[in-house]
Amino acid sequence: MSRTEAEFSEALAVVLRDLRAQCSVRPEVREDEDGPGVVLYAPDGSGQGVWAEPDVRPGVLTAEVADQVQGWAVEALWAAGEPAVWPRCPAHPDTHPLEAAVERGTAVWRCPRGTATTVPVGELPSTE
Repeated sequence: MSRTEAEFSEALAVVLRDLRAQCSVRPEVREDEDGPGVVLYAPDGSGQGVWAEPDVRPGVLTAEVADQVQGWAVEALWAAGEPAVWPRCPAHPDTHPLEAAVERGTAVWRCPRGTATTVPVGELPSTE
C-alpha cells in the first residue's frame, strides 16, 4: 500500500467511525475498480464514490473525505425515509448538519452558522 493509499484509508476509517456513532444507515464499502478510493453502497443499492487527492496541509484530506461521506449519508438517510441531516448540529438539531472543515490543522465538524460547536472528525459521540 502506498503512502497516499494509507493516508486515504486512515482518513476514511476516522470518518466511518463518526458514521457508525451517529448514523442509522450503514454503508457497504467496496474498493473502486475504476480508480483510487472506495464506493459506499446504501441498503437500496445506490453507490457513491469517495476519494481525495493527497494534500500536505494537515487535516485537509480527512475533511475532504468527511465531506464526501456526509453527502452519501444525507442521500442514504433520505432514501431510507429518515431525516436527511448528518451529523446533526447539537446547537441546532434537525435544522442543518455540521459541516466538515479544517481548523488549526485538524479536520473538524462545525456548525455552519458560526456557533462555537466544533468536534474533531472521528470523535462524534455515539447516539446509540
